[in-house]
Amino acid sequence: MPVRIAFVLAATLLSTVPAAAGPANDYPTAARADYVIACMASNGQSHIVMEKCACSIDAIADRITYDDYTAIETVKVMSDLPGERAGIFRSSGWAKDLMDRFRQAQVAADRQCF
Repeated sequence: MPVRIAFVLAATLLSTVPAAAGPANDYPTAARADYVIACMASNGQSHIVMEKCACSIDAIADRITYDDYTAIETVKVMSDLPGERAGIFRSSGWAKDLMDRFRQAQVAADRQCF
């Protein structure tokens, strides 16, 4: 009898646990599409390349949070701007660390997908 009660209690508890939300590093569709479009511009305009580029952003999303990804995109854009104000994005340690993490994630994604 105690085993049956424990089973019923466990089944009741499991049925009240909310389902897991999506992946922790889920990127918005537009961000994924932007990456795939840029990747295809660099690697070719075929369906196979599109699949490889989609795989690549999925692999990057597994390694880098979306918040960090947006910071990386900001650093990339700002470091390309001329002038003194953009210099902080070219020379600061935190920006270099972010870009190094992104490059490592891209290399791992390339190995996995290409």
